Amino acid sequence: MSHIELSKDETTRMVDKIKTYFSQELNQEIGGFDAEFLIDFFSKELGAYYYNRGLSDAHTLLLEKTEELGYLIQELEKPTT
Repeated sequence: MSHIELSKDETTRMVDKIKTYFSQELNQEIGGFDAEFLIDFFSKELGAYYYNRGLSDAHTLLLEKTEELGYLIQELEKPTT
């Protein structure tokens, strides 16, 4: 998995969310620069867990939909007797 590049707008929104969280939940102020470091840390150290979970969820969904498709195809079969 390669490094994910976030747009400036995405980074700004994430920084705002982190700053709000620190302020409301931890009663601490955090600067934008520190919040960006946290984003980088979480992306590098924890991002693979979320990425792998997303792949697993997509795989499970694909299997479920493939099974459903198999049943739909069976319903289309014509009797042979």
